[in-house]
Amino acid sequence: MDVIRPTVHTRPRDNASRGPSAFTELAQQVRERGLLHRRYGYYWTKLIAAPIAVGVCLLAFLWIGDTWWQLFTAAVLAIVFTQIAFLGHDAAHRQIFVSGRWNDWISIILGDLLVGMSYGWWQHKHTRHHANPNKLGSDPDIELPVIAVSAEAATRHQGPVITWLRGHQGVLFFPILLLEGLSLHASSVRRMFARGRLERRWAEITFLSVRMIGYLVLVFIVLSPGIAFVFLTVQLGLFGFYMGIAFAPNHKGMPVVPRDMTLDFLRRQVLMSRNVRGGRFLDVAMGGLNYQVEHHLFPSMPRPHLRRAAPIIAAYCREHDVQYTQVGLFASYAIVVRYINRVGLGERDVFRCPLADQRLAIGVPLRS
Repeated sequence: MDVIRPTVHTRPRDNASRGPSAFTELAQQVRERGLLHRRYGYYWTKLIAAPIAVGVCLLAFLWIGDTWWQLFTAAVLAIVFTQIAFLGHDAAHRQIFVSGRWNDWISIILGDLLVGMSYGWWQHKHTRHHANPNKLGSDPDIELPVIAVSAEAATRHQGPVITWLRGHQGVLFFPILLLEGLSLHASSVRRMFARGRLERRWAEITFLSVRMIGYLVLVFIVLSPGIAFVFLTVQLGLFGFYMGIAFAPNHKGMPVVPRDMTLDFLRRQVLMSRNVRGGRFLDVAMGGLNYQVEHHLFPSMPRPHLRRAAPIIAAYCREHDVQYTQVGLFASYAIVVRYINRVGLGERDVFRCPLADQRLAIGVPLRS
């Protein structure tokens, strides 16, 4: 069972001398087994299936017409959009093609045009997360507007409403995820018109506008206003919920790295990530994100190779005394909820030493 560890501040420690060589050896093993080779057949099948699935859903939407049965269509669309978002995630990490340009355009088509989520916004945010997962001041994924995932964020004054929400965030965590879909779309639109460099801005604006405006127009033409609003609420709510429960187990409740601490690459990626055990159905349902350790070590590794890489990397971590965390799906959600509940309430386990826990978690030996 994973251990929930609060954030503490320790002195910087440079482990670079032991890190690069350790990861280089692992990378060599992975490369020799062909686990970084492209899987064109696998991905072309998915790339062809994605627009077909959307087209079938839209045809069904038109055929069913103005009826409450469309709520089932909304649920199916939420699943389809999430699966396409997972595929866009693979392309953005250069898992599909050798060419960066091809991967970028596939990400834009899948993300902006089919899902309604800006690739440029996601790339800007997600690149910083991969560079320093769970590190204060560096990882945007732990700087959330409502939920606090670090003691530093929990103590930051945000007004009475946010303070109340954070005091109850353990209970409200899953309901809040129902708003994640709306948040993803809103963040994407803001990024389109924000200052700063954004490659292919006009392509993204065009695709995102066609997707969002066209989708809304279609919904309100086919459905009466009341059914249309409920349809959009269900589709956006389930889309956000699905995205949230796929990403939440990955890092929430794992050690949070102080701003002034330096870790080698292997430990920085493995110790802050959590895998979720399961069969091939879970691999599909979570888009490969259940192999978070492998994904963070080798972001460009094609998704179907992650399952094969997992036992190799787990054994390597045991050999090098690096904690490799893997739990069941429901156990991971229990860990996340318990952790954010404790953070929100400002609680600490009086029977444990936070400093000792954190030092041991990131491989820093205790000194007498």
